[in-house]
Amino acid sequence: MKKIVVAGCGNMSNSWIKAAMQRKDYEIAALVDPMIEKAKGRKEEHNLKSNVYANLTDALDKENADIVFDITPPEYHLQTVTTSLKSGCHVFGEKPMAENIENAEKMIQCSDETKKEYFVMQNRRYVSEIIALKNFIESGELGNIGQLSANFQLNPRFGGFREEMDSPLILDMAIHTFDAVRFISGLNAKSVYCHEFNPAWSWFKGDAAAVCIFEMENGTVFDYRGCWCATGLISSWHSQWHVACADGAIFWDGNDELFWDGKKKEYWGKDLDEKNKINVKPIENEGHTACIFDMFDAIEKGTRPQTDCRDNINSIKMVLKAIESSKTKKVIFL
Repeated sequence: MKKIVVAGCGNMSNSWIKAAMQRKDYEIAALVDPMIEKAKGRKEEHNLKSNVYANLTDALDKENADIVFDITPPEYHLQTVTTSLKSGCHVFGEKPMAENIENAEKMIQCSDETKKEYFVMQNRRYVSEIIALKNFIESGELGNIGQLSANFQLNPRFGGFREEMDSPLILDMAIHTFDAVRFISGLNAKSVYCHEFNPAWSWFKGDAAAVCIFEMENGTVFDYRGCWCATGLISSWHSQWHVACADGAIFWDGNDELFWDGKKKEYWGKDLDEKNKINVKPIENEGHTACIFDMFDAIEKGTRPQTDCRDNINSIKMVLKAIESSKTKKVIFL
């Protein structure tokens, strides 16, 4: 039986623990949190036999673990990941990968040097509708894409570190949408202009809203409009999407409405039920569970999943360069 150490026992750890408990070849050997009562709470909540620790080093010294789940706040990812890799463990970690590109590169270097893998959570890649959207674009039915637009409008009241961050929307949340546009389009970003701001009614200390314009590799433009203290017209957590192509456009509401419209058919203005809906094939697992299972499978097969750190750095670059653009009021090249 292979062993897992869970580092960080906040609310997000529940999804990771539940996924791991479905694996018969792994056990959760330890739960770690500096607020040890949180670790004890997770142990009791999930009826685990795990040991609890306030310090990751102590857990790694005593448990002979194979994998560490890094579910710590972003500012602790570098220390958690590199400590775990150097101890001989693979790391499956929460997004965002790092708070700056230098640290992200250090983590990749550490993974290379230790020959242990570091994979990053990007659960939006494992949603049936977004996979269907990607596949439809790749079919070429509507020709080349020219513009992708995402609208994200939500109002969660998390409390904790997110409400104290300087750039809570871009650093903690927009990574999902930025990674999704890379997944959907198959393109990396070349440049970004971003304007962050904090609406007067916001309960976040830092900027909880932003508008970003990215130029992608082939000249395609991606525009993002987001707010984490929205007062109405709430969007899906997956954002609301519009994809403009040479011969038509695709709309996804972020939930179950996914269809295309275009000049190949004369039905402009018809009811939604008459539009060309895109076929969505259900997948066995979605979201966090599917992403974590993919990570496990990659370790077992000796491969790397699509959320490998070496690829994910291209998503975190979009985040960090957007923040740099906001601060400097300049277009920043990636």
